[in-house]
Formats: sequence, structure tokens, C-alpha cells
Amino acid sequence: MTIQTRVPGNVPETIPDIEALAAPTHDEIGRQRFCSALRRHAIQDLAGALERDFQDRIRPAAEARGSDFADWRAIDRAMAGETSYRFYSSVRYNAQEMCFLSVQPQVERALPAMIEVARDAAEFSPAGGSLRLDPALPAPRYVDALDVHLMPGCFHSEFVADDVAQGAVASLGSRVFTANQSHRSWGGVARVISRWLKAEHPTAVPKRMLDIGTSSGKNLLPYVQAFPGLEAHGVDVSAPLLRYGHAFAEHERVPLHFSQQNAEALDFPDGHFDLIVSSFFFHEIPVKVARRVLAECHRLLAPGGIMVHQELPASHLVDAYEDYFWNWDTLNNNEPSYTAWRAEDHVALCVAAGFDPTMSFAQILPDIGAFPDRGTAFTWDEPGRPMHGRGGWYVFGSRKA
Repeated sequence: MTIQTRVPGNVPETIPDIEALAAPTHDEIGRQRFCSALRRHAIQDLAGALERDFQDRIRPAAEARGSDFADWRAIDRAMAGETSYRFYSSVRYNAQEMCFLSVQPQVERALPAMIEVARDAAEFSPAGGSLRLDPALPAPRYVDALDVHLMPGCFHSEFVADDVAQGAVASLGSRVFTANQSHRSWGGVARVISRWLKAEHPTAVPKRMLDIGTSSGKNLLPYVQAFPGLEAHGVDVSAPLLRYGHAFAEHERVPLHFSQQNAEALDFPDGHFDLIVSSFFFHEIPVKVARRVLAECHRLLAPGGIMVHQELPASHLVDAYEDYFWNWDTLNNNEPSYTAWRAEDHVALCVAAGFDPTMSFAQILPDIGAFPDRGTAFTWDEPGRPMHGRGGWYVFGSRKA
């Protein structure tokens, strides 16, 4: 494994903002706003119209013929050929692709400059962070077999030496994808979890943490802010994401430690971390792989340490129609493990990995970032289960005995 860290000599005081280099033109901004609006229209307005069509027209007629809609698969079969479903799926699919495509021109223009910034960040690391890359690490089949999230080239592809293009496309495209909703794309999950940790476990102050599937590390930043002195590590199989994330962190003067590793087998020693987290990671990998990753989390977590993974809501927490709505991504968004993961008992998976069942949990954490005007109304046991991304985040995990 090659290690890129600070070297003696003339160390720059600051690293330029790698994201600012990929400035969009006037026309590109307009295109991106259109893509954001189109995707939001698909997942809100068209999704609502689709549900009304099912509840008001399709369901009554089908039930009159003896159909039973007790599970999502029955709804899927009934909706597959309907015009409302086909139109919704077409718009949503194309809007998803367009979000990432809309940022590619600005990334291509700025790529040489971004690569130079990333190289300087890796060589000098003036903020004190580090970047470890392993060119021999193979991308897992579940990563390189398809373009996950319909992102062209997926997250790991490299086209030139020291490439950061996919890191830039993932980061900038996500802004378009989420319509610049900061609670969705800029560490909102981490802010909620760190707030919950401080409230629920006030005596557990982590000193060293690990973020699995860290991408560009945006979800590491709120933990460092919440716990001064925290040594924060992030792992991912994608070198472009890590180069990009490291450069961004060095610009922000936050010492994050990135390493290119497969979470199924990490090179850290036993009990190395007292906090292990992830965000939207487990539904991207096969369940059999998830079992290995959770076992690795158990090995790496120190006694008394806490593991908190944010994920999509489990199937048993939602009704049949919402289950059907979430599972659209399995066949249409290049996320083949989506449905199987959501169908699992996530606490049981933690127990199978070696965690104590009495110390394991699965729950919704309210997100005041989504509805700041309701901040005073939120409590940890607020009635009702807000849908993911609309006021709450589903998390599961455990505390190691």
C-alpha cells in the first residue's frame, strides 16, 4: 500500500478549495436547476400522483376482482403496466441520470487544476490529515458491475493519473440531486447522529472514529466539530472519492484520515475505534457482505464503543405501499441489494456479528435540520414515524459490552 503523508520542507499554509475550481457557467447553472426541479417533481409530485392513482383507481378495481395487496410485490405487479407508473419511472430515471450528467462539463474543464490541488494536498497535508491509497485493491463486483445510482462511471473509475473526476461528479452531482438540501447532502445525517450520541450517551466521548463507505468524507466533519480532539478516519474503495475528500478536508483545515480499503477486511488493529458509523452504505452491498462488514465492526470496536449506521427504513417499519415505493430503486436505480437489505432484521444482524442483543437498537432519529421551525417540538420519542429524508433518519447499531 502506498502512503502519502506530509514531507519535510516548504509546506503550503493552505490548500485551495477543490470544489470552487469546477465553476459552472451561466447555462450550466440553469441546466442544473432544471435537473433539480425535475427530480424533485418526480419524487414528490409524480410520486404523490402515482399513489393516488393506485389508491383511488387501481386498488378498488383489483380488490373487487379478489386481489390482495398485503405486500409490496402485489402492488408492483398491479402497477407495472400502468401509464402512471411508466411515466413516473421514466421521468425519475432520466432526472436521476441528468443530475450527474449536468456537472460533467464543469468537472472536465477544471480536472487538471483539481488534480494538482489533490496532489498538493496528498503531498503536504498542511491540516495534518492523511491519505493512504492501495492501487492493487480490486473494486468489489457489487461496485464495478454497474453504475450505482445511475452515476456514469460509478464512484471508483479512474481515467487519468491521480484522477479525482468521479469524486467531483459525485459531490457536485449530489448537490443537484438533492436540490441543495443541506440536511440531505452536507453532513446532515452526521449532525443528527452526533447530537443523539451526546444526548443519549453523554459520558461516551469518542476519541477515535471510523466512517465506512465514507465517499468524500463530508459526514466526518460534523463529528469532528461535535467532539473536539476526535481522530476521524474514513475508508472507501474509491481512490477518486478519497483524493477529492482529502483535498477538501485539507482546505477546510480539518485533519481527516482517509484510506482506500474494502470494509469486509480492514487493516486496523482490534478495538481500534470507539465510534463506528456509516451513511447509506449497507443497502449498496449484498447481505452476505453486510454480515462480514458488521463482524469487522465488532472486531474493530473497543469495549464500551458505539456503532451507529444510518440506513433506509426497514420493511417491517413501513406499510405495503411505502415498501413498494422504496423498492423502486432495486430494479430502476442500479441498486440490486436494496430490497434484500431492507427486508432484514438489522438488530438480528448485529447480534449475529457478536453484539449483545440488549445493547442493540433500531430507531428513527428526528432531524431538526429538515424542519428547523419544528425544532422545539422534536423529542426522541416523537409520535409517528417520519419517512426517511422528511424529518427523520433510520439508524441501527449497538454498543459493545
